[in-house]
Amino acid sequence: MEQEITKQKYLNIKEIIAYSLGLFGFQAIVGLQFTYQAEFSGSILGANVIVVAILILVAKIVSAAADPIVGNLVDRSKSKLGKFKSMILYALAPLLISTALLFVNVPFKNVVLYVWIFIVSLIWSIAMTMGDVPSQGIAAALTPNPTERTNVVSISNTAKQIGFSACAVIVPIVCLIVPEGSKVFVPKGQQDAPMNAPEFLFVGILTAIFGCALFALIPLINKERVTNASSDTIGFKEMFAALKANKPFMLVIISYFLGFGRQMAMGIQVQAASIILGSQNLVVVLGIVTAIGSMISMAICPFLIKKLNEKKTYILLSVYGFAASIFSFAIGHFWFQNPKNMVLTILFYASLFLIGLQFGAVTLMPMIMTADCVDAYEYETGKRNEGACYSILTLTIKVCLALGMAVGLIFVGASGYYDALAIKDFSGCNKDLIFFAYTAMPGILALLSIFPILKYDIVGDKKAKITAALAERRTTDE
Repeated sequence: MEQEITKQKYLNIKEIIAYSLGLFGFQAIVGLQFTYQAEFSGSILGANVIVVAILILVAKIVSAAADPIVGNLVDRSKSKLGKFKSMILYALAPLLISTALLFVNVPFKNVVLYVWIFIVSLIWSIAMTMGDVPSQGIAAALTPNPTERTNVVSISNTAKQIGFSACAVIVPIVCLIVPEGSKVFVPKGQQDAPMNAPEFLFVGILTAIFGCALFALIPLINKERVTNASSDTIGFKEMFAALKANKPFMLVIISYFLGFGRQMAMGIQVQAASIILGSQNLVVVLGIVTAIGSMISMAICPFLIKKLNEKKTYILLSVYGFAASIFSFAIGHFWFQNPKNMVLTILFYASLFLIGLQFGAVTLMPMIMTADCVDAYEYETGKRNEGACYSILTLTIKVCLALGMAVGLIFVGASGYYDALAIKDFSGCNKDLIFFAYTAMPGILALLSIFPILKYDIVGDKKAKITAALAERRTTDE
């Protein structure tokens, strides 16, 4: 009987598509902010980009208070619509408006400008949290079948990764569509910027509307099938105590922090395209090549998990990521010296694809492992704390994204990018330095992230025992 319950299928194709498209839309918004806000602030608003990166990081840390609040509200929710779905609906309007505000060409200068950037970044971070926590947490509630959950997380996170990288393709296309005459509205002295103010604003509004429309599909179509095993609500003190007691989950979080360098590449992709490839619009090349590798990585993750387990799959992908990143950096170093060499050119772009094959570890595995940690906690205590766990996970992701951007932009600044931006000539920039930040540094930190996972133990027979026990318990409760 237990075996039949754990193998039962709950999700239909319509729900899987809706959840995947919803994450695609949400991550398209996140990817746009992550990739282009700093560049907009520097090239259009005239702000110091390193200061902007630090402000964004501080805004995300300050907004950390919203993560446990949202997680606690989710866990306490009695909404008939569903505790996750109701919160997603509340997030739509703030997320749409704040995304557009990120790319408004305000006339502010000096301190007032930085205050504006910080406030808008803070509001956006809170709105993002309102959508991120429930959209990630609902993965643990869509189905009690762990194999089915792994498959839907894999499919949806492939769409999520595509959405996050979509701006690298969409933005250059929009720049071609927006009339050249729109440059008359650009302030004097900014006409030669790679992107002008109307283009940034148009992309921001378009992405916000399109992303939110897709994001709304999650609450409209998906069902929450796994509910709290206990009707008790918990306060912040109890919530953090529960998280502290969930040691496997804390190992996942520590590992994610240690591997923050994987976020650096996306954060400096626009600048890397300008310096390495010679044009900002060639970010589409970096985006597509890396995204294809990432998609393949997430597609094969369920097969690796089935053959190995979550722990071994994470370690394998991280070790591979280190090796691929160091290889790509070495190839890039020689290619920069002889860019007309066809063999080196082919190896260079192939190495970028190989780097992408590691990203299932950072994009997909934490989602799967967090859901397993939620199950393990329910097995031990009788309570589910998806809201608490996923609020901490999304907070970790936000901080690591901002930290990756900040550290990456420090490397970019040291490469001479911002001096070159003023004269639109990147030939004098240090390509090795920025490519080290784009490849080798993330690889080194990926290797470091393995150490906490060595103690992670919700795999194999232990995971099977937890799944069977919870299935029997839920059947008894019914």
